[in-house]
Amino acid sequence: MKPIIMDVDTGIDDALAIAYAVHSPELEFIALTTCFGNITVEEATRNTLFMLEKLGKSVPVYEGAGAPLFGKLKKRYARHIHGEDGLGNALRGEPQGQKSDLAASDYIIRQVKERPHEMTIIAVGPLTNLALAIEKAPEIVPLIGEVVVMGGAVTVPGNITPYGEANIVADPDAAAIVFASGVRLKLVGLDVTLQTLLASAHLQTWRNSGRELGQLLAEMTEFYIGAYEARYPGIGGCGLHDPLAVGVAIDPSLVSSELMRVTVVTEGEAAGQTVGTSEDEPRIEVCTKVDAERFLQHFLSRVI
Repeated sequence: MKPIIMDVDTGIDDALAIAYAVHSPELEFIALTTCFGNITVEEATRNTLFMLEKLGKSVPVYEGAGAPLFGKLKKRYARHIHGEDGLGNALRGEPQGQKSDLAASDYIIRQVKERPHEMTIIAVGPLTNLALAIEKAPEIVPLIGEVVVMGGAVTVPGNITPYGEANIVADPDAAAIVFASGVRLKLVGLDVTLQTLLASAHLQTWRNSGRELGQLLAEMTEFYIGAYEARYPGIGGCGLHDPLAVGVAIDPSLVSSELMRVTVVTEGEAAGQTVGTSEDEPRIEVCTKVDAERFLQHFLSRVI
């Protein structure tokens, strides 16, 4: 089993990714850390605790950054994509669980040092928590087993601006620190996630499952697909951005990648742009191709 920490800003695709990870026996789910992004960090923590209860999974949740490393938010929260509650307006009641006391960045430092060369961090929100951990304790960089990041758009246009993907635009300074740190990193960006599509028809299968989780995921994902349809009329589904990062952590053969040095534009109109070159170090694995159908079938076989 591969020990993982998931770093999330729990909106709809984060929730799908959490369900996928919880139901994957290849992964040893150690903890979740939360960050601002799709919604506020407090809402992300609440949604994470809510999803864990619906999944019957008991792991600690550590709340992290509520804002970017420097300055104010560079983008608005994505309530038009994820709903007012971040879960497609499907949240019913407050979770009973409580967050743990330690800050997310401090927890990451402690856990990496306790299990050197073992931990995989699956980061599917802004990279602020990981950047803070690296700035506080740079000695953890060679001790992290791997970081799988859902973020960036190296060979394709952005989705929140013409240049940048939402997670990187949210805190480009944090992404720049993580990418330049030398940590072993695999970038699962729009280059591959936009090639995945969960069709609307699959939601009916979830509804027909007779499971409460299936009903919940169908309701929230219907909202998400509606947001996709508003932007891409006739698409008939939604991209599986965060779940693909989990899929890659489970089975790296789902994607093909190229080693690149990736720099992040941190200022101006193009802030958040991820620029890949073949020269210089450090290099990271940039995923460029995905076996989309094999991934989709694997995801559907696990998520509920």
